[in-house]
Amino acid sequence: MIEGAQHLHSGKVRDVYRRDDGNLLMVASDRISAYDFILDPTIPDKGVILTQMSLWWFDRLQGVVANHVVSVDVPDSVKGRAVVCEPLDMFPVECVARGYLTGSGLVDYRRSGEVCGVPLPSGLEDGSRLPEPIFTPATKAAVGDHDENVSYDAVVQTIGEDKAADLRTMTLALFERAEAIAREQGIIVADTKLEFGSRQDGTVVLADEVLTPDSSRFWPAELWKPGRAQPSYDKQVVRDWLTSPESGWSKDSGEPPPPLPPAVVERTRMKYVEAFERLTGQKL
Repeated sequence: MIEGAQHLHSGKVRDVYRRDDGNLLMVASDRISAYDFILDPTIPDKGVILTQMSLWWFDRLQGVVANHVVSVDVPDSVKGRAVVCEPLDMFPVECVARGYLTGSGLVDYRRSGEVCGVPLPSGLEDGSRLPEPIFTPATKAAVGDHDENVSYDAVVQTIGEDKAADLRTMTLALFERAEAIAREQGIIVADTKLEFGSRQDGTVVLADEVLTPDSSRFWPAELWKPGRAQPSYDKQVVRDWLTSPESGWSKDSGEPPPPLPPAVVERTRMKYVEAFERLTGQKL
């Protein structure tokens, strides 16, 4: 419970409350998810890192598109991990920009030579840099469900041609700006997922989190080498443990994963800390 705020919704990571003034309070928890399951235990400081990194990016991307942040004046119980933001009519689209080929994009490419209907040159490998960044949207999934890659035409059918074009243009412009900023700090932004909403006057606004290890693939630039999985600053430590014999769990079992060992929790925390400190130049 948070005084003066009504709980509206809890996602995989964030809890959303409506304040008495009509604005929303968005709180980033330390929860971590993988393979569509929320895992135990939590990752200490993760919510603070996600919030502070998002705020750092919102400041640097203001010239590209407006964002939903109203204030960081929040109750002491959630200070550092929460923001006050304006209510928006959210678009039911995960806006993904890819500058490099990996993940589900690599799976699509190997099957069809395309990603979300965008044809790509032959001969690309895991980690290959694309000729230019591409917009590869996905459906927004509920907790426990999986996002599905879709074509641009599917987005047009869902929200209309004008709004689809706006989201594609903004997503790629934000990615281009962010990729250049991160590269100066020795980090490659391989891909990222953005979310947008609409104000009552129709203005499109950047919302939710932005360019965190939860929503992006960050790779250390000095270790980038196409043709293999890249070292990354994200929850890959968790995914690797879950799919290893050590966990005794199969992602096809339908059963919840076992609790994460303390060593996996600490290694994951350090990945998030390293990403934050290397990118921002600040100490956590």
